[in-house]
Amino acid sequence: MTRGALRALGLGAAFAVFVLDQLVKWIVVGPLDLINLGSIHLLPFFDLRFTRNYGVSLGMFTASSAEMRFGLVAVTALIASGVLVWLWLEKARWDVFGLGLVLGGALGNIRDRLTVGFVIDYADFHIGEWRPFLIFNLADVAITIGVLILLARSLLSREKPASGNPVPTETN
Repeated sequence: MTRGALRALGLGAAFAVFVLDQLVKWIVVGPLDLINLGSIHLLPFFDLRFTRNYGVSLGMFTASSAEMRFGLVAVTALIASGVLVWLWLEKARWDVFGLGLVLGGALGNIRDRLTVGFVIDYADFHIGEWRPFLIFNLADVAITIGVLILLARSLLSREKPASGNPVPTETN
């Protein structure tokens, strides 16, 4: 792929994640009125449950004031900027795609913080009363999948010697 096509792939993935994330959040708070309903039981292991997330990953670093909220926005915007630069310079297609997922998810959650003061979470996966995850949203899923793609690529794409060239060995 050309550099321009790679960038289009990454930015397209980011745009798609951002739009889908915001659309689902609009449906959750608008037509479904999950704020007032509280929750909707969908499957024995999955509910829609409205939650205001004032923190970041796993509810850590809860922003209890406007200053802390803008601090979280600034830090996450700085990280998203770094991801954008990495995406812009990256040459591997799957890495660009993973970075696009991370960027789109980050931008969706940043927009929530700026417009409503918290991140809208709604996806409640559970096994009986046990919840292996906190309540999350589509942006969180995209960020997680993007990071997993990047981790898998870094672990599985080690440099291999060219065929016919033996691997040099150490001699004493």
